[in-house]
Amino acid sequence: MARTVILGAGVSGHTAAQRLSRALKGTPHEVVVISPNKQWNWIPSNIWVGTGAMPGEKVVFDLAPIYEKMGVTFHQAKATEIHPEGDGSSQPFVVYERTDAGHEGEVGKVEYDYLINATGPKLAFEKTPGLGPDGGHSLSVCTKDHAVQAAAAFTDLIAKLRHEGGRATMVVGMGNGTCTCEGAAFEYVYNVDHELRRAGVRSQVDLVYLTNEKELGDFGVAGMRFTENGFVTDSRLWTESLFRERDVRAIVGAGVTRVEPGKVIYESLDGSEHELEFDFAMLLPPFTGQPLSAYGADGRDLTDELFAPNGMMKVDARYGVSDPEAWRASDWPETYRNPSFHNIWAIGIAFAPPHPISRPYTNPNGTAIAPAPPRTGMPSGVMGREVAKTIAERILHPEKAVTHKASMARMGAACVASTGRGLKGGSAAAMVMHPVVPDFEKYPETGRSKFTTGEIGLSGHWMKLLLHHMFIWKAKSKPMWFVIPE
Repeated sequence: MARTVILGAGVSGHTAAQRLSRALKGTPHEVVVISPNKQWNWIPSNIWVGTGAMPGEKVVFDLAPIYEKMGVTFHQAKATEIHPEGDGSSQPFVVYERTDAGHEGEVGKVEYDYLINATGPKLAFEKTPGLGPDGGHSLSVCTKDHAVQAAAAFTDLIAKLRHEGGRATMVVGMGNGTCTCEGAAFEYVYNVDHELRRAGVRSQVDLVYLTNEKELGDFGVAGMRFTENGFVTDSRLWTESLFRERDVRAIVGAGVTRVEPGKVIYESLDGSEHELEFDFAMLLPPFTGQPLSAYGADGRDLTDELFAPNGMMKVDARYGVSDPEAWRASDWPETYRNPSFHNIWAIGIAFAPPHPISRPYTNPNGTAIAPAPPRTGMPSGVMGREVAKTIAERILHPEKAVTHKASMARMGAACVASTGRGLKGGSAAAMVMHPVVPDFEKYPETGRSKFTTGEIGLSGHWMKLLLHHMFIWKAKSKPMWFVIPE
């Protein structure tokens, strides 16, 4: 019997668990998921929760009954150590601490034949003093609970503007110069604008988008060029146009250095420091890897061998290429297998990228101001599926097993960013890029194929709503879930 242990139950890990358990159904082989969260969260819809447009319970569900139905063993716990060589008398194993009520802190371990690290990011609010909703001075939509808290503050601000009049400044964006997920802030700022208009108070609000992108529309993927309504445009002009239409003031090239009560302090690319007062601030944190250690059979520390300095796991990427002029699409991983231990993979945000996609910048003060590469949503699901296929074939047909590949330099991705709700009056910006990592050798002019597109309209909102229901259906393993693509 072979046991596969999956660390994390987000989009990537949960997809791997679903695909692997389906492939191994009816066999004695075991799939084990270890995740500190008892609920699965469809994170893209946290945007709607964060403005009060959707209740928080609509974006989560309990994992335990789903895994029981799938035949997957589930431990609500956080992994703390990986022992890829075992202890000399055992198979490789993972050490974990339970997080379920009544058992918090209890330590356990589980042996494995195959290991998938899909732990997702640590929300590193501590990288910026004063950042975040837990002891800080800003809000977040990174989790369901954070989004519910943001919605309460947003609703209170609208009520105050309606009853007391006056003006307010709302800041949405990045809480550190090294953040990723610019798309989430982009989406949230549009939904804030939409809800303010619905409430009749938009004219009372100075809405500011604060980002570490050197130019709008970069999104951590070095921007895009695409065809819209028969005309070639780029994501910078497209995003600037959307901001002008909605009277959103953008501050680009900003690295937030601290957040004080009612005030954001940030540095610009030229090294100058600025202050921005606010009445409401939703600022996303930078991401690091989850705190995991690794040890050999003799007790030696293997952490630096398995993990990059940012805590994310090393995979089959070409690391150490610091000169952007020397970056190549081939630098990016294909199999997501750790180079030191061939029964360990890392997928989603858990894998260490070889380098950014967007050109990095450091200002004269030494502050890094550049988006980190996004690795969420559709790409994460595809990675989970392909790694699951690789492991399933190794288990079931070792004599003819092949290694499945999912390079972001060949993979497309679709993003549907809500810009307002309502079946008749809603809208969304729909963007498709292919590939995610630009390949200037294959596509010399733009780095991407003609299938890279962008448009905005009511149909995009319908698509966004459909995706919400479709992917929650899929994640719950309801009938025919497996025909829904990643």
